[in-house]
Amino acid sequence: MKDRILELMQNPKYKRMTVSEIADALGCNDSTSFREVVKAVVGLEEDLYIYRDKQDRYDLIERFGYKPGVIQITKRGFGFVTLLHEDTDDIYIPKNALNGAMNQDTVLVVVHKNSSGSSPEGEVYKVVKRGSHFVIGTYFEHNNVGYLKTDDQHFHAQVVINKNNNKGAMPNHVVKVEIIKYISDNLVEGKVVEILGHKNDPGIDILAVAHKHNLRTTFPEEVLNHAALISDEVTDADLVGRRDLRDEIIVTIDGEDAKDLDDAVTVKKLENGNYLLGVHIADVSYYVKENDPIDREAYKRGTSVYLVDRVIPMIPHRLSNGICSLNPHVDRLVISCEMEINNDGDVIKYEIFPAVINSKARMTYTNVNKILVHNDEEVKKEYADLVPLFETMAELFHILNKKRKKRGAINFDSPEAKIIVDENGKPLDVQLRTRDIAEMIIEEFMLCANETIAEHFHWLNYPFLYRVHEDPDPDKIKRFFRLCEALGYKIKGKENVVHPKAFQELLELVENTKEEAVINTMLIRSMAKARYSEQSLGHYGLATEFYTHFTSPIRRYPDTIVHRLIREFIFESKCDEENFAKYSILLRDIAEQTSRCERAAEDCEREVEAMKKAEYMEEHIGEEFDGIISSVTNWGLYVELPNTIEGLVHVLDMTDDYYNFDERTMSLIGERTKKIFRLGDEVRVRVIGASKETREIDFEIVGIKSRKRKKTVVEIDEKNYKGKKKPRSVKGKKVTKK
Repeated sequence: MKDRILELMQNPKYKRMTVSEIADALGCNDSTSFREVVKAVVGLEEDLYIYRDKQDRYDLIERFGYKPGVIQITKRGFGFVTLLHEDTDDIYIPKNALNGAMNQDTVLVVVHKNSSGSSPEGEVYKVVKRGSHFVIGTYFEHNNVGYLKTDDQHFHAQVVINKNNNKGAMPNHVVKVEIIKYISDNLVEGKVVEILGHKNDPGIDILAVAHKHNLRTTFPEEVLNHAALISDEVTDADLVGRRDLRDEIIVTIDGEDAKDLDDAVTVKKLENGNYLLGVHIADVSYYVKENDPIDREAYKRGTSVYLVDRVIPMIPHRLSNGICSLNPHVDRLVISCEMEINNDGDVIKYEIFPAVINSKARMTYTNVNKILVHNDEEVKKEYADLVPLFETMAELFHILNKKRKKRGAINFDSPEAKIIVDENGKPLDVQLRTRDIAEMIIEEFMLCANETIAEHFHWLNYPFLYRVHEDPDPDKIKRFFRLCEALGYKIKGKENVVHPKAFQELLELVENTKEEAVINTMLIRSMAKARYSEQSLGHYGLATEFYTHFTSPIRRYPDTIVHRLIREFIFESKCDEENFAKYSILLRDIAEQTSRCERAAEDCEREVEAMKKAEYMEEHIGEEFDGIISSVTNWGLYVELPNTIEGLVHVLDMTDDYYNFDERTMSLIGERTKKIFRLGDEVRVRVIGASKETREIDFEIVGIKSRKRKKTVVEIDEKNYKGKKKPRSVKGKKVTKK
């Protein structure tokens, strides 16, 4: 019905109509079809495809001169609006044209016809929906009135809190404040809804960031009570209809700190020369039933979130670390996918079934690597009975990995940081997270199971939830090509028809070079964002037609849903039209919700990591490090250290010359000295500023004196940056360590 209404309105002869007139024009005169028209019109209005005038007549929203979008406010106070229904450049909104809009608000904008610069300019006509009604910060008082100091660099309004709305908060309490009144562009009234703790409490910084990203950090009592009713042991009744694999040699392999063990594996070499791979995944959907309190909460959370020294779990610890976790030497319920794989890496036969297992060992990546890579005799002796299993796993890994590379899957190997903190959350070290064959074995086996499950459901044509990764945007790929050429690498193909194999060949070419980290990072940024969908659209990065997430139901809600669909459609044969119709509607909403939750979790994880890195570097001001230029802009160089810490060398701190930005070669070139700083160059830098509060780190090039400054902010003309990456404010002062 929505498509019919839009088609009607797109007709050049269309004139604004009321709902009744739209129904008449579509021939929807009976009560049932009229209700459908009303529902569709309301939906199109809410989604900002159409707009209503004062006479309750409807038309396409662009005919009113408005464009709907979501605004992002920069640290400098101006904004950019990303349009909802158009894939065009963001609209630049000056400070004086925000009209009360705040970060992440959904707005209607009017675009100025005579916009100049690299991005069109406009003004906010109306705030349709607030992005957030809450803000996190530190409470303080002045003249007996409460205020909020927030470290959110994108929130520029002053928050005033009346005494009767402070919930007993005292100065230096970190609080969550609900905005109850928008007084003006730069002034709002709020009330304290939650006191998170004192600003000096251990871990309060991470908790504040989690709340800022609207993560649910505690479970409602109803959820905990329901979890308490679930048995913490497998009973005989639970085994009905399950295959008994308790005598099989099945193990888990995970990190030392992991407590939520989703997956267990085993591999056998068959008499015909093939391999039998068993991937056994915790049967969370057996315990978490549709629409029960735990399920409703898991839907809202979407995913577990891992924040340096803590986990915000998707389901209560009683389940995630207990009955659902595949702990060793205890019976656990699983959904199993057994696959027979030949020496070319092809799955020639498979079976999906419910089972019970009893894991023979809780192995760590470290110990499996000691066995397979380092040939550690002591560890091999400790796990003598399992060594042949791990050697067979390694054989199968190489076969599967070879096949995946051959078809062109992109093996992203972006360096990850491991932040070591003390009991109070203070960072002690930032290390590069290592990854060896044990991690790759598990990853390869999980990929194989995910593809097998996805292809099974694709050909069944049943409602299902897929993990999809669409082709990259040609403009982003064009920019990536330019970056590679600046580093001396050329990619085969045109921007709009690049097979992933070309990218994989490039990554293999730069492996173990100084440019490897830069190219990996830039390529990831050039790709589309993987998401969940009810449609089987394939996965570009993995170069596969079919993909889903099946292997982590303890920490990802989509996997829990995939298990539920397997149970209903395969194990219980509930394949009636009514059930299909139900899931056809539900899965679209679940896909959108879980994709949103994933993005929020990633944003939170990224901010916490940036905060802890900056806090760590506060203790290293004045020290020197070797790094590589990871990005070049017209306001300076970003330099990444070997442990992934990145900082800015601002052009104003490059005082030996006046440097011009050459976008074609991605370099800064000195006017007088002709000195060139290129993307990928190795440089030695000195830390001159770091701020946990702003999540920023500032460097200077060793040998080039930075400008003399105390705590300052560099003012930059907003219009110079329309449509470009926004600059970081440069704060901090140079300190010499004694």
